[in-house]
Amino acid sequence: MTNPSASVEVAIIGSGFGGLCAAINLLKRGIDDFVILERRHFMGGTWFQNRYPGAAVDVQSALYSLADEPYDWRQLFAEGDELRNYTQAVIDKYQLAAKTRLNWAVGQASWCEESERWQLARDSGEQLDCRFLINATGPLSTPVIPEFPGRETFQGASFHTNDWDTDYDHRGKRVAVIGSGASAAQVIPAIADEVSELHVFQRTPHWVIPRPDYVFKPWQRKLLQKRGCYQLLRKVIYWALEGRVLGFKYSKTFLNLVARSRAMKLLKRQVLDDTLRAKLTPDYTIGCKRIILSDTLYPALTKASTQLHDKNDGIARITEQGIVTTQGQEIPLDLIVYSTGFDATDGLISYPVHGRGGVALRDKWQTYPRAYLGTTVPDFPNLFIVTGPNTGIGHTSALFIIESQMNYIMNCIERVRSGDCRTIEVKADAESRYTQHIHSEMERTVWKSGGCNSWYQSKSGHVIAMFPGFSFTYRRWTRNFRAADHHLS
Repeated sequence: MTNPSASVEVAIIGSGFGGLCAAINLLKRGIDDFVILERRHFMGGTWFQNRYPGAAVDVQSALYSLADEPYDWRQLFAEGDELRNYTQAVIDKYQLAAKTRLNWAVGQASWCEESERWQLARDSGEQLDCRFLINATGPLSTPVIPEFPGRETFQGASFHTNDWDTDYDHRGKRVAVIGSGASAAQVIPAIADEVSELHVFQRTPHWVIPRPDYVFKPWQRKLLQKRGCYQLLRKVIYWALEGRVLGFKYSKTFLNLVARSRAMKLLKRQVLDDTLRAKLTPDYTIGCKRIILSDTLYPALTKASTQLHDKNDGIARITEQGIVTTQGQEIPLDLIVYSTGFDATDGLISYPVHGRGGVALRDKWQTYPRAYLGTTVPDFPNLFIVTGPNTGIGHTSALFIIESQMNYIMNCIERVRSGDCRTIEVKADAESRYTQHIHSEMERTVWKSGGCNSWYQSKSGHVIAMFPGFSFTYRRWTRNFRAADHHLS
């Protein structure tokens, strides 16, 4: 681990895929005066943090990886241990641990007009300044637990899926899982056979389609070690997934024919009880909320030891012994698992950021978070936000978007470094036009008009988490740098 000077050219906040991708891109451009600041005591981001049972990716492994960093994947959809191994292999290859400060939680970031540099303050008071600041904390890094009445009184064990206690033995215990989204859909089948009782609290059901996983045969893994074959597989997967946009944005008929019909067939085949099936049937357009990929969720929910509590039988309060439902049922518990998501929109950046004239990013985003290409914000020079507003992707790999953002970020940095200027800043009118276009296009998507409330939306009702179109469109935009949209000074 390095102990950098008080000044660096580039500071990267976060060591998940966004931060690692930024660091690699800097190194490839001969820029090594940078530091990665990681608030935790380990590197790696999501897949090192998420150690809950059943953790796995829901995008095919060959595409859910960096384009220039292929890997010998065991199966089509990688599980948590393999994703951690891959991430560690990338860290080791580029010796990024030596460029990282662990336990370095940023308490505040402020732009200094006089020096034209970013001043970072650690929670402990330590200072660091940099010319360029890349925020790569990610949208799924700040877990949220609702303030259920009596939550703090519970005498058993409790934790969020994002902070799973691997030392706790849940086997044979009475367990409640609060939430029914993507993480819950992986945890529930993983522990259903191991616990004595499982209570699942579902606010709204999710659409579920089969997970077409596949374990590669030895000869297939050997073949995929050839770069051409590996890249061919990536392209086949990419274009197959890209077609989903046709349903998400352009044709609900197509969406229903292709996706909803598969979901209904799975539900009818695996859930024979009419009452339970009714509880598990969504009343909104498929795709409005994140679609779950699973062949094991429904069988776990139909087990005799599992009880599903829907919105009509929700949580009234939490007691020392367990949960009391709105129907008056008292459920004694040993463990409560909160699978209740993240502050992925309004809380996109968890620490205070102040730009030109002391303007706070929180105030700038008071109505809703917004950024040019989801990356830069007026009045915040030399600041780049990886996976910022409207860069989420509902149909393909988030890493494709991250790598696309790097085209724009590195272009900006190189223009400042090679020119007779010190800062780059997007113009307010350019950001406004871009944001207006994004939300105009969003009106056509299922995320806006599908009849649900999801974590994709901010408190304003605007869909902030998603990009409303094809990922290759976003990549084209990030490659075509528009100098007229920026101030160089």
